[in-house]
Amino acid sequence: MSYEDTAVLLLSHGSTLPYAEEVFKKICAKFKAKTEFDAEVGYMKVAKPNLPQAIEILKERNPNLKRIIATPVFLAAGIHTNIDIPIILGLEPKEVDPRQPDGNYPEGHYLVGLEEVDFDGELDLLGPIGPNPKLLDIINNKISAALEESELDEDAKTGVLLVVHGSRLNYSKEFITDLFGQFEEQTDYPCDFGFMELVDPNIPTSINKLTSENEVDRLVVVPVFIAPGAHTTRDIPTILGFIEDDGTGHHHHHHHDHDHEHTHDHDHGHSHSHGHHHHHHGHDDVKMEFEGEILYPDPICDDDILIEILEDMVKDAL
Repeated sequence: MSYEDTAVLLLSHGSTLPYAEEVFKKICAKFKAKTEFDAEVGYMKVAKPNLPQAIEILKERNPNLKRIIATPVFLAAGIHTNIDIPIILGLEPKEVDPRQPDGNYPEGHYLVGLEEVDFDGELDLLGPIGPNPKLLDIINNKISAALEESELDEDAKTGVLLVVHGSRLNYSKEFITDLFGQFEEQTDYPCDFGFMELVDPNIPTSINKLTSENEVDRLVVVPVFIAPGAHTTRDIPTILGFIEDDGTGHHHHHHHDHDHEHTHDHDHGHSHSHGHHHHHHGHDDVKMEFEGEILYPDPICDDDILIEILEDMVKDAL
């Protein structure tokens, strides 16, 4: 189905690492091929094009453009989806900013001196993806692919931990609580969820609870993130013991003859395993006590099911 006067702006946070940009280019290309909508990725900060620039690109490609459906490729609502992105797009924020309730941001803040959005047509901002049931299919596929990389036999007992970033607002916890509830209902694996930062339970606490309450030989830690970035390639692997943090901000990969080195190629969706010799890292002073195998698949990336979800969001908005 094609709508000649309508385009889609796929909204991304932006990352200093190149992997996320590569992934979003693929997401955009797949979305355009599947839906026949013109589409462009716009980044909230750091990467280019920014949101006003992406809108200009859409306008240049279609002088008859009358409507842009701004679609956040974010899993959960938060400050970015409810405050930052609306302000950048010249729309009213959805709530008062807890960081700056009076709306007066300090010099140097990324919401100061914004480039103005120049579009006379209809600009619709959708909500984030949320705990969409189709995400369960992605998670289950990630688990199956990870287990194919396991060095243990099929009789090994498996646990699953879903990991999200965490937010000072309650939306992130609401998202993962809902999604995890759906996941738990349809899986036979003992499972739990944990937050990378800001919110409890943190990852080591959740791992310790899950593995102490269940017989678990290996653990599949699924990062419920859209694209790879510093959090999925550095922060979470450091918490899991794949990478040694020497306390100076430098990270060192662990090498074991029987393990994969924990580095992503960000393209093939395969998992990385870490064997039975964990270096324990404190995360908020909590030590991870699990000594079994940890399998760590890639984030969602340009999974075809994600493209279906985005298509459904846009078509529901029409």
